[in-house]
Amino acid sequence: MTDAISVARGVSWRVLHTFFTNKAFLLPSVAFPLFFFTAFVGGLSRITQVPGFDFPAGYTAFQFVFVLLQSAAFAGVFTGFGIARDFESGFMRRLMLAAPNRSGILLGYVFSALIRWATVAAVVTIVALLAQMKIGGNGVDLFGLYALALLLNLAGTLWATGVAMRLRTQQAAPVMQMPVFLLLFFAPVYVPLNLLQGWIHGVASVNPITALLEAGRGFISGSPELALAAFAIGVGLIVGFGAWAVRGLRRAEAAG
Repeated sequence: MTDAISVARGVSWRVLHTFFTNKAFLLPSVAFPLFFFTAFVGGLSRITQVPGFDFPAGYTAFQFVFVLLQSAAFAGVFTGFGIARDFESGFMRRLMLAAPNRSGILLGYVFSALIRWATVAAVVTIVALLAQMKIGGNGVDLFGLYALALLLNLAGTLWATGVAMRLRTQQAAPVMQMPVFLLLFFAPVYVPLNLLQGWIHGVASVNPITALLEAGRGFISGSPELALAAFAIGVGLIVGFGAWAVRGLRRAEAAG
């Protein structure tokens, strides 16, 4: 266990040092969610005038929840990009040869993804507050919102890690990114679920991200709903993708 923690500490320090000292990694990670936040809140604010849109906290808070969850998921995906890059550079092979406990490698990348997302979440939250976002929930509600985002970050990281460990090339980036992108944007992004119509309503109704969005918006408005279902889905995603990532690590070990 001590060996795994030591390896995890070294891996996470390296990843975070690269992230915070290299603008090519830091700026896109922050700019991506901010772009969506400003574009959606600024360009789509008139949606609040649509009959049936009655979100009590306003459209800024409505979109903030989506952007927060999106940033959490993509912080995990970007970590997968870094793992693939480490395979191509040869660093991962040297790390696996030197690491006494290779499970620490996985833990190190997961921890670094959490810190990366926490940094982005702090920036997005500050920008939303400066944009006069209304918050109806109390401290417990907000804790629930950020806890949901944290679970999604873990799930996204484990998904992308499993892909990177199997394919071991940066050309795997679309495989990591597209499923996450589709799940996010086939959820009720711009309007509540009850205002969607046609096939998109059917898809959104069975999309697991929808429950996380609905629960998160309930938390920020002070009217929690679907909370248990959302947390159950988040934990289920982590368990499933955790097994996926561990098996991917074993395949990378076998490949040498």
